[in-house]
Amino acid sequence: MKLGAFSISLNVKDIQLSKSFYENLGFQTFGGDINQNWLIMKNDDTIIGLFQGMFEKNILTFNPGWNQNAENLESFTDIRDLQKQLIEKGVKILTKAAETSEGPAHFTLEDPDGNQILVDQHR
Repeated sequence: MKLGAFSISLNVKDIQLSKSFYENLGFQTFGGDINQNWLIMKNDDTIIGLFQGMFEKNILTFNPGWNQNAENLESFTDIRDLQKQLIEKGVKILTKAAETSEGPAHFTLEDPDGNQILVDQHR
C-alpha cells in the first residue's frame, strides 16, 4: 500500500517559538502561512507541519499523489481505493472520504494507541 508523502503534523502552543526551535534543528520553511498559524517545514526528506490552535493531538499525515517535495506523482493509488482496502482489512475509519467523489479528499483513523492518522489527497 503506497500512502504517499509522509509528515507529522504537530499541535504547537506558540508557532513563532516552535518555528525558531525547528530552524535551530536545520528545518526551513517549505510552505504554509504563519499568519494563519500553520507552517510546513523541511529538513532533507523530513517534513513537519506546525499547527497552532487547529487540532488537539499530533497527527501522522500521508499525502497520496505527492512525493516528499510536494511534487505530483505520475501514478498513485487514489484515496478512495486506499480507504476501501483498509476497510476490507477491518480497519476502522473515523471520517471517510466520499466513495463517489473524485480529486481532493481525506480520511482519518487511529492506531491501537490512539495516534491519529490523516490520509489527505490534494488532487
